[in-house]
Amino acid sequence: MSLSVTDLTITVAGRTVVDSVSFAVDDGGRIGIIGESGSGKSMTALAVLGLLPDGATATGSIRLDGRELLGRPDRELARVRGSRIAMVFQEPRTALNPIRTIGRQIMEPVRIHERLGRAECRARALELAKLVALNDPEAMLSRYPHQLSGGQRQRVGIAMALAARPQVLIADEPTTALDVTIQAEILELFERVVTQLGTSLVFITHDLAVLKSIVETAIVLDHGRLAESGSVHDLLAHPTSAVTRRIVDAARATSWTRPEAT
Repeated sequence: MSLSVTDLTITVAGRTVVDSVSFAVDDGGRIGIIGESGSGKSMTALAVLGLLPDGATATGSIRLDGRELLGRPDRELARVRGSRIAMVFQEPRTALNPIRTIGRQIMEPVRIHERLGRAECRARALELAKLVALNDPEAMLSRYPHQLSGGQRQRVGIAMALAARPQVLIADEPTTALDVTIQAEILELFERVVTQLGTSLVFITHDLAVLKSIVETAIVLDHGRLAESGSVHDLLAHPTSAVTRRIVDAARATSWTRPEAT
């Protein structure tokens, strides 16, 4: 088992925002976390990374390959973040440093976690730029975030997350800020890179149509509680909770579907 979350409960200023949530993802596996705004999806992801905001506390268990992460000192968790578990954030514009080049930002996780030389870091950055299909990757490394489109910035965010070759990739609403056409391209990119690298994926979204295109099983959160879980097909076809029925009703059509195996 790659990542296992058991009875995770998060409180902020005495208010419970995540209540006894459990899920697991195998090595190379994929799971979705879906819910409406305020359901606790992002707080769950931040707890896994040890990045909860000040004033928030978490209990339960978060294990990576059997090793407990919850309650570990931040210095230890800093070695895990990026190298073992990495995250792609919802809004790439705010996730990137506006005064650093794209190449420098992709190289940083490699420099921190693998202590490679500058030439080796740049070679890895170029390799990643090609992996995420950035146009003219050599030139792209010298550009700044404001010179890129939203889709290009999200590709950079994915490259940064994959830079130190993490075991688990968490994607927190990575297509929400993008138009439908670019959404399809980013979903196809996720499908390709996690398959190619064998990375475990936790994909967070509010859109079941998007979720269906990238994972097969999911949990549904409602006001911090686990409302239901199962295959995405069953959640779409036979939702049992009121929140899942609302999400199904609101699901947007998407033209992208997982490519057939060859």
